[in-house]
Amino acid sequence: MGDREREENPGRVVLDCGDVASAERFDMWTDAVNRSFVPLRAWSADPATRAGFAGKLVAQELGPLSVSSVSGSPVRVSRTRSEIARDDPGHIKLGVQLQGRSVISQDGRDAILLPGDFAVYDTTRPYSVDFDDSFRMLVVMFPLETLRIDRARLRALTASRFSGHEGVSAIASSLLRAFDSALEDGTLRNRMPLSDAVLDMLTAALGERLELVLDSGGDADRRALLTRIEMYIAAHLGDAELTVAQIAAAHHVSVRYLQKLFEGRNDTVSSWIRHRRLDATRRDLSNPTQVGQQIASIGARWGFTDATAFSRAFRTRFGVTPSEYRAEALQH
Repeated sequence: MGDREREENPGRVVLDCGDVASAERFDMWTDAVNRSFVPLRAWSADPATRAGFAGKLVAQELGPLSVSSVSGSPVRVSRTRSEIARDDPGHIKLGVQLQGRSVISQDGRDAILLPGDFAVYDTTRPYSVDFDDSFRMLVVMFPLETLRIDRARLRALTASRFSGHEGVSAIASSLLRAFDSALEDGTLRNRMPLSDAVLDMLTAALGERLELVLDSGGDADRRALLTRIEMYIAAHLGDAELTVAQIAAAHHVSVRYLQKLFEGRNDTVSSWIRHRRLDATRRDLSNPTQVGQQIASIGARWGFTDATAFSRAFRTRFGVTPSEYRAEALQH
């Protein structure tokens, strides 16, 4: 990569094994994958495949996300307890199949992915990814806390196939695949709104599946209603006058029924709104493009009209004040 490209797009990494001698390619690709993600183990059962390995990796930071396009010859990649003990950042990974076929295994489940499909897996526990032919996959790695799903509930979804052709997961897959060409040609830039869009859509897809898993055989209309309510709240987070009664009325249900929907998630409507608002302020506080905005203004943008109450709520949720969080986040 030239100096000019590196200056215009800092954080971008490009590695093509075709640039080195064939005997060095497999080890070079494995080393690049380890440095871009977490410690992993890679091997090929076929010595001929290993000797003539063809692989490429293009990676780019996108806010809190690490987005990579990974391709190669048939290979098996795994993360064992040994690798976890060496380095455990607690991140979540999402793999979107772009070409070929893969099998992602974790927590006793196997997700067979074809182009367009995706699956999530947790780097804190052992997993493996098998590619039985030449492949290309978009891999997104991010901290768990950027999702609105805790690790215990996410465990029910690891190594589960999300179809790239139906439901909310199809929309999420389409959004993620759109990043691939921009990643390859170097036009993908580190922009916070892009990472927010990815995380919001992924949370929606995971939430849709989680309702099916935890409430198997339940009312599909109820799940669809809850999804619509969450989308409505997300669209009105900045409205300081947003009330539970208003949300209920907008969806033609009683306040009591609305509260019951959220009770099934061990939450209340008000608490869910407050947490989403705090998550939004945290993203803005860590966004370099927002450095000129006063902290109180960021809080007000997301419905916190009282600066003192905002600071107190932020510290209760994240353990630091908004100013402390911003100072720390913008150092990196």
